[in-house]
Amino acid sequence: MKKYTLLFLITMLIFGCNEQKEISSTNPENWSKRFVDISAKDSLEYGTSYLSIYSQIYSNSEHRTHNLTAMVSMRNTSDLDTIYLLIAEYFDTHGKSVRTYFDQPIYLAPMETTEIIIDEVDIEGGTGSNFLIEWKTPKNCPEPL
Repeated sequence: MKKYTLLFLITMLIFGCNEQKEISSTNPENWSKRFVDISAKDSLEYGTSYLSIYSQIYSNSEHRTHNLTAMVSMRNTSDLDTIYLLIAEYFDTHGKSVRTYFDQPIYLAPMETTEIIIDEVDIEGGTGSNFLIEWKTPKNCPEPL
């Protein structure tokens, strides 16, 4: 019996000390490297984009769900102009704000893409999660995707 108790304790010690992995979606890209002051650019046009996210889906019935890794891809579709993303806010199924990824303007160079990843283990958004992304572009510049 002592052998089994010792084996159990050693097993618990080995597996019980696993380091918790940080959810990367709560500590995303270092946005501060992309911050820009656009206060002097008063001719920019403002817009908002809505994006639904599928980080959790139903399977077989409404009582069974599967977690997914989701990606928000923000793309500057202009080959000439830099665009500015003002805020990217993540909402859950009930419309409650989960987190804001940046709340100061960041830039996207022509044809550049930046991404936000929602990890598979990050279930805060639920099955109806979504993003609102506010942006500004130069006049006659295509909207970001």
